[in-house]
Amino acid sequence: MERTADRSALIQDLNRSYGWELADSLTLQQLEQLLAETLNEWIRSDFDRLVQFLYRIDISEARLKRLLEENKGQDTGQLLAGLVLERQWQKIETRRRFRPDDSISDEERW
Repeated sequence: MERTADRSALIQDLNRSYGWELADSLTLQQLEQLLAETLNEWIRSDFDRLVQFLYRIDISEARLKRLLEENKGQDTGQLLAGLVLERQWQKIETRRRFRPDDSISDEERW
């Protein structure tokens, strides 16, 4: 079951990081489908943009190659969309984990 706050955080992060205007009301499935369509369009018409995007997202090239080899014949945009969303979740969780605890007073931090 999808948690609304997490989905919302993911959409907000994508909008903020990449200048998109994704609707906060999208389900995870709709978001993944929209992302897959965009990535497939870039594969067909703007491969440089796709490469730059994947680099900026920080998708492991080795993992990407392995995924594509293991899933030949499957929709490449869909595979990439899954990787992109997984990576964004990782970034959000890392930020949450290492966010400073604002409830500690400045005096106690020393």
